[in-house]
Amino acid sequence: MHYTSEQITALIDAHRFGANSDKNIDWLLTDSRSLAFPEATLFFALRSQRNDGHKYVADLYRRGVRDFVVSALPDDYASRFPAATFYVVADPLKALQHLAECHRRRFDIPVVGITGSNGKTIVKEWLYQLLSPQLVVTRSPRSYNSQVGVPLSVCLLNAQTQLGIFEAGISQPGEMSALRPIIQPRIGVMTNTGQAHQENFTSLEEKCAEKLSLFKDADVLIYDADDPVVAEGVRQASFAGDQLAWSRTKDEGPLVIRKVAHESERTHITYAYLQQESDFFIPFTDEASVQNAIHCLAVCLYLHVDAAVIAQRMARLEPVAMRLEVKQGVRGCILINDSYNSDVNSLDIALDFMQRRPDRVGMRKTLILSDISQSGMPREQLYAQVAEMVNRRRVDRLIGVGPDLSAMQDLFKIDAVFYPTTKALLESGKVGRLRNEMVLLKGARAYNFEALTELLSLKVHETILEVDLAAIAANLNYFRSFMKPETKIVCMVKASAYGAGSVEIAKTLQDRGVDYLAVAVADEGADLRKAGITSNIIIMNPEMSSFNTLFAYDLEPEVYDFSLLEALIRAAKQQGITNFPIHIKLDTGMKRLGFDPLHDMPALIDRLHHQAALIPRSVFSHFVGSDSPAFDAFSDHQFELFDKASQQLQAAFSHKILRHICNSAGIERFPQRHLDMVRLGLGLYGVDPIDNHIINNVTTLKTTILQIRDVQAGETVGYSRKGVLERNSRIAAIPIGYADGLNRHLGNRRAYCLVNGRKAYYVGNICMDVCMIDVTDIPCKEGDSVEVFGPHLPITVLSDALETIPYEILTSVSNRVKRIYYQE
Repeated sequence: MHYTSEQITALIDAHRFGANSDKNIDWLLTDSRSLAFPEATLFFALRSQRNDGHKYVADLYRRGVRDFVVSALPDDYASRFPAATFYVVADPLKALQHLAECHRRRFDIPVVGITGSNGKTIVKEWLYQLLSPQLVVTRSPRSYNSQVGVPLSVCLLNAQTQLGIFEAGISQPGEMSALRPIIQPRIGVMTNTGQAHQENFTSLEEKCAEKLSLFKDADVLIYDADDPVVAEGVRQASFAGDQLAWSRTKDEGPLVIRKVAHESERTHITYAYLQQESDFFIPFTDEASVQNAIHCLAVCLYLHVDAAVIAQRMARLEPVAMRLEVKQGVRGCILINDSYNSDVNSLDIALDFMQRRPDRVGMRKTLILSDISQSGMPREQLYAQVAEMVNRRRVDRLIGVGPDLSAMQDLFKIDAVFYPTTKALLESGKVGRLRNEMVLLKGARAYNFEALTELLSLKVHETILEVDLAAIAANLNYFRSFMKPETKIVCMVKASAYGAGSVEIAKTLQDRGVDYLAVAVADEGADLRKAGITSNIIIMNPEMSSFNTLFAYDLEPEVYDFSLLEALIRAAKQQGITNFPIHIKLDTGMKRLGFDPLHDMPALIDRLHHQAALIPRSVFSHFVGSDSPAFDAFSDHQFELFDKASQQLQAAFSHKILRHICNSAGIERFPQRHLDMVRLGLGLYGVDPIDNHIINNVTTLKTTILQIRDVQAGETVGYSRKGVLERNSRIAAIPIGYADGLNRHLGNRRAYCLVNGRKAYYVGNICMDVCMIDVTDIPCKEGDSVEVFGPHLPITVLSDALETIPYEILTSVSNRVKRIYYQE
């Protein structure tokens, strides 16, 4: 986008203060961490329940930003920020949304609006794949579908855009009314209804009606007529525009799906549109992909794309790279894989992601980038913008692939080398010489960057643990929905973040403004500090030998008895330390660790008063049975003890001492007991401790089939001949065993994994590094993926089979299993 200061002032109806020179505004910023172009950036100081953008004004001014949309002028703004311009409005978020609405009205082009519970991003990206070969398409970056993401997406529309595709997500009633005038869709797509973000709605019908309101003024609405909730919602809404409903069961609609036939690796879909028969294949077999493809089909047909062209492009649909994968690379490299999502906007997001990673401070940053296709911009303008991004995001080295980048190489003023093709790059040996670098891969589909990924990935094991960082954030927000905005939160990242990997999880939580992180021992906290984590960190089980580590890395210990307290006081005094924060643990019924709330408080208060080395930052206890109503009477007793003792402690000191007793289950069940802070553990990792249902799946343990063999009835499989076959069978070997964390007691058909979505029981004893599974009735081949636990096989299935708790399964995954992190 491109506006002047005068235009911005008028468009958002602001009162302008400070420097009055008219400047160009090319970039909008809502997150101070993503600053790249300060001199042409307009920062919107957004307020949320847990943060306030106004507190970042001073830092952004120091970094070069001069234009700020605020709801209140900073104190002494003229002297503190003499070169700044402040646009004062009632609500910066509404100003951002109104600016996007005005920007949208400048473009008389078709715009597709997509909403629904699932599939929004897939449909958007597949439409881009299907339509961008003939149209210049501007679409939402990744999952920018929120109250902030939608206006930022729509402001990407430019003079070259021929079609806009934007997704809209909501989490509570009333939100869609703000997004509708921003997107102003002419073509509406309602994907489906489901339980996502259901917690703030009284029913699926209410949520469906809210989503459908996006299409109030659309020319056409596309939806699945077989979805009863959507179909009834459409009927009650009485849309003025046309309806392009598709169905697999009814013959009277404009788009009838005649047949869906699944083959081994693809699906054949036969349809009739306006009574004209045709068909196509998609290279996917799952039901969600079929539904998403049909939505895309309807949009293409409405836009008069020829059926033969649709079939040709459907057959080449690529899996949607909705995630930035972070994995260990060879020769000490860290690999950030964002291939096949190649456009200017996603490039900036990926560069921002690389720049903000705290765990590899000082590593050389290398970008491997291919030509960017279908941008609609003149080549010189496009790569001038890319060059500026690369420079501003502090990339150290560029490896360019493609004729266009090679032709524009003079624009890049950093260490850069260029190759005409991916093959030429591979043959040069350049990739093989990368060492101890953070490498970002951004390649258009035509450049086949899979070969680079294969060459750079560290291949230590066929078994991997995938960790969804977006799910961590979603689970955090789920529990925050039960809390008051002012209540603080401690997030548990002990035991390597319950097996998920503490550094990546801690970074994600730090970015989302959690108040404290908690680990078990001081070495865990020190590792987080060394990886760049700056959040407050509580040490739940400090050891006497760890005091120097606590002090050196600003780690705040739990203190649970007088001997530990005295030792800490002595150690702090020896180093001349005063007012070092500690967290007082009270034992109200766990009988594990803690001061006695009935008898120890006077002596504890007296000792704390007669020293200056330590200062109580919080006081806490732990519910024994907050997950079950059966223990509510005991929980009441615990809280009564804690409430009295903690208030006694607070009354003895003038500074604020945070009180906290609620764990994950307590956050949900006891909102009246949240006090100053709560502690989130298992729930953060996707398991609701009340009934063990999965909130948002975080970790997926996957492996692959190494070998398949036919074994006759009566023969045995595995050690000790435990796996006796009762029929002729196909037995697959997979490279995971008890050394990887797959419990040996799951063998002998006590549990199963999933192969191509179907149950494959473990046969015989599970070995140290390998186990065998029965795939007799499952179409599969060597190399196929196997889900040990994950989104389709909840971890609770395994914990129930072992008569244990999900914690044990999560924390048992061996360190030799490679962790791969991804984020939408």
